[in-house]
Amino acid sequence: MKYIAPSVAFFAAAVSVRAQQPLYAQCGGIGWSGGTTCVSGAGCTKLNDYYSQCLPGAAAPSSSPTTPSPSTTGSSPAPTGSSVLPFVGGVNMAGYDFSSATDGSFKDTSVDPPVNQFSHFAQQGVNIFRIPFAWQLMTPTVGGPISSTFFQRYDRTVQAALNSNPNAYVILDVHNYARWNGAIISQGGPTNAQYANLWSQVAAKYASNSRIIFGIMNEPHDVPNISAWADSVQAAVNAIRAAGANSQVILLPGSSWASAQAFPTEAGPYLLKVTDPAGGTSKLIFDVHKYLDSDNSGTHADCSTNNVQVFQTLVNYLKSNGNRQALLSETGGGNTSSCFTALREELAFVKSNFPTLVGFTVWSAGAFDTTYILTVTPNPDGSDQPLWTQAVRPNLP
Repeated sequence: MKYIAPSVAFFAAAVSVRAQQPLYAQCGGIGWSGGTTCVSGAGCTKLNDYYSQCLPGAAAPSSSPTTPSPSTTGSSPAPTGSSVLPFVGGVNMAGYDFSSATDGSFKDTSVDPPVNQFSHFAQQGVNIFRIPFAWQLMTPTVGGPISSTFFQRYDRTVQAALNSNPNAYVILDVHNYARWNGAIISQGGPTNAQYANLWSQVAAKYASNSRIIFGIMNEPHDVPNISAWADSVQAAVNAIRAAGANSQVILLPGSSWASAQAFPTEAGPYLLKVTDPAGGTSKLIFDVHKYLDSDNSGTHADCSTNNVQVFQTLVNYLKSNGNRQALLSETGGGNTSSCFTALREELAFVKSNFPTLVGFTVWSAGAFDTTYILTVTPNPDGSDQPLWTQAVRPNLP
């Protein structure tokens, strides 16, 4: 979870290169200029030409992990096993969600994300963008038709993202916390049919584009009946497929703010039962979030954990339940030294656990200014935030 609040200024201090890289940190790869040795008990292991990582008990790679190259973008690992996606790494592009409250209400202060940011990030290797929107913008009346005025705005942004990279994916994310104006879907609020109607209409618009990913709800929270929420998720999945969008990935969100930590014990057992009318489960990927500050709120500049143990537990759970997959669609930190380290280690762990963890999108760029507490918005001169350069960019595909 995160809030749009008055922000504070941060220093852009450079992080000194450590003599030994910590567990799960990057230690090599094309273009890497940091440390190449690992702490005791870990070895620098080559995962691909662009990425080597300090893994427990691992032996050092047989070839040098620091092969020089002019390339800055790398290449995505190819899909493995049942994965229908390559490894994806990218960023949220906020704006159409501005003033979406956690009770599902909305005051229209939406802003179009700057389209020039898509090419800026794509040139660095980003191959996925998440574009949130308020449900009330897309269908001003619950269960009603799409607003053609808003859809034109939104689609221009989506197309800019798709056009930034021939292999770019775009997550369409309805940012309403499983609610409409304070009432929970199918639990006192909109019916499952009204919720499914939203996705039936949106899916029909993008049915022919396999690089669209449907993020069917941002951060459900305080949901009394999680089994009933799984039924709502199933209704959205059915509607998307019935609209002819059969090739696309659908992201299934859990409970407790889509918590990666809570997933195995809360929503996971219910969402595992959601079926795909298009066949199989490889295009149903679980949508999880995890921040790194002291209360997991994404409202503090400092990071207190790298979340590696949380994601190891999640990986174990997914592997033991049919080798399912999850995508970390929100995580982030402040432009502080603690977050440079913790976020870099978290994203490195995600990358090393593909295809179980299929990728990430950090929060957030887009219409946020450069003083927002979790900003990765580029500076006016085109330079990037230190968090982006220190933690995110080294872990892009």
